[in-house]
Amino acid sequence: MTQSDTEVAQVTELAKRRGFFFAASTAYGGTAGLYTFGPRGAAVKSNVEHAWRERFTVQEGHFEIEAPTIMPEPVFEASGHLDGFDDMLIKCSECNASHRADHLVETATTVEDAESLPAPEVEELVARYEVCCPSCNAGLAGEAVDTFNLMFETEIGPGLGTPGYLRPETAQGIFVEFPQLKEYARNQLPFGVTQIGRAYRNEISPRQSIVRTREFTQAELEHFIDPAGDVPDISAVADVELSLYPASEQAGETTTYRELTVAEAVEESVIENPWIGYYLGIAHQWYENIGVDMSRFRFRQHLAGERAHYAADCWDAESEVGGDWIEIAGFAHRGNYDLSKHDTHADDDFSVFVPYDEPKTVEKVIVEPDMSVLGPAFGSLASEISEAIKTLAGREPDAFDGDQVTVTVDGTDYTIDVADTNFRVETQTKHGEHIIPHVIEPSFGIDRTVYTLLVHAYREDAIDTEDRSYLSLESTMAPTTVGVFPLVSNVPELVDRTEAIVNSLRDAGFSVIQDDSGTIGRRYRRQDEIGTPFCVTVDRESTAEGESGTVTIRERDSAEQVRVPTTELIEQLAGLTEGQTTFSDLRSRYPVIEGE
Repeated sequence: MTQSDTEVAQVTELAKRRGFFFAASTAYGGTAGLYTFGPRGAAVKSNVEHAWRERFTVQEGHFEIEAPTIMPEPVFEASGHLDGFDDMLIKCSECNASHRADHLVETATTVEDAESLPAPEVEELVARYEVCCPSCNAGLAGEAVDTFNLMFETEIGPGLGTPGYLRPETAQGIFVEFPQLKEYARNQLPFGVTQIGRAYRNEISPRQSIVRTREFTQAELEHFIDPAGDVPDISAVADVELSLYPASEQAGETTTYRELTVAEAVEESVIENPWIGYYLGIAHQWYENIGVDMSRFRFRQHLAGERAHYAADCWDAESEVGGDWIEIAGFAHRGNYDLSKHDTHADDDFSVFVPYDEPKTVEKVIVEPDMSVLGPAFGSLASEISEAIKTLAGREPDAFDGDQVTVTVDGTDYTIDVADTNFRVETQTKHGEHIIPHVIEPSFGIDRTVYTLLVHAYREDAIDTEDRSYLSLESTMAPTTVGVFPLVSNVPELVDRTEAIVNSLRDAGFSVIQDDSGTIGRRYRRQDEIGTPFCVTVDRESTAEGESGTVTIRERDSAEQVRVPTTELIEQLAGLTEGQTTFSDLRSRYPVIEGE
């Protein structure tokens, strides 16, 4: 087992033991790809969601919605998910186990992007490299690679209900509500809409703990723009330095990154769309603030064959976990694909009126075929000929310069007098035009972000020759902010004083855990393991009345302690958790306690 494997195994074991996450429904044998976030994990997950909402919704001035997780079939017909939301399935004929064929190829070979390859090529790689079934070790050469749609199907309503699907992404819930959402935005571009919620994919082979699951949480932003006129102000992130892995560098045998600021990357067209550059800059800052190890972080551009059919460009935020790079967010320029599809299929208007800076005088071709003439002349074909005339007028107005015009319907030419088409060109003043907005989409995997934070925060050291493991989580991400203990649990005065301090801290908004089980050292170790940044110990000096009462504050990472007046406890903890003060400041201001 490699050091990376060991790191992941230790974090996974810690996660189960300390209630971060664990396999769901194990009392009934469990189900692959489904996990329960325990008390600690749910708290970290909530903290990540809150931090994301504050940065990408509140600070950016976007709207937030919450759409249903079940949607009717026509939504996914329009979006293309019914036809194209597939993965490569290979089935073992010996044990009947199903696997992701591209994943097996990537594991057994040096191919890094098997997902972008056609199925016959994947089949050839399976045979060439003698890829075996992970379940029974039987050879898979000769087994067919098929497509498998990942959506969960259901019925809406009893009996012969309406076909529906669990959403495979939160984005469609925003797109289908665009006609209402644009009204809330006063029909003015650009504007953004966010959503945090569950999504569902019937993964062929769930793997890597909570990295690839069948139910997960996404935080997505759909930013609607006019591609001809809307540009971001990147000044706020212009100097943010990015570690970029462009498509142009991925063909080589070695991994070569471009270390560029946002401004440089956009100027040099390494990042072609400035909106993508803007959100990569914001995301870099956000990941750093919540505690991702930026030496194990990069932005990787999708290869042409890897990119979704709707995406003009796409970059992934990736973190290194257990020696592998995992996608934790995607940043796609989706164009107007989604809204155009819904505009075509739905009974609503998905366009936005964009005013010109100044009115424009334009010539408009108008053609109104005289059906009183076409009907008697052409009978049942009159309507088709009329539509053909209109199409020709829009495409080739010069064809109407003579006395007659000819159109083709079902391979047959028909000649009509121009006078009977009522063809004319009128001068009009236009104040704007209706456009289908383009979409810039930052999409974050919350579960994968939690996993990354736990792995990146995992530490091991020794205190007074005693080994310990701990999670060096940011205070804002930790499941509990403060642990409060009586030095000994059999002294009523200390217990009462501890409870009073716990209540005051909770009233002040701190997440607090009270622990009086075992030695003080064991209690510290338990809190270290779940990432609690600070512990407060109540001892004899804490029971003094008024301003003479004191407690100790212990910092998790350094295991150092200082003694502070009880009356100043809330103020000092607030400063520490909000980043307004450091523990070094406290060491210079208050008495330092030696040892634990």
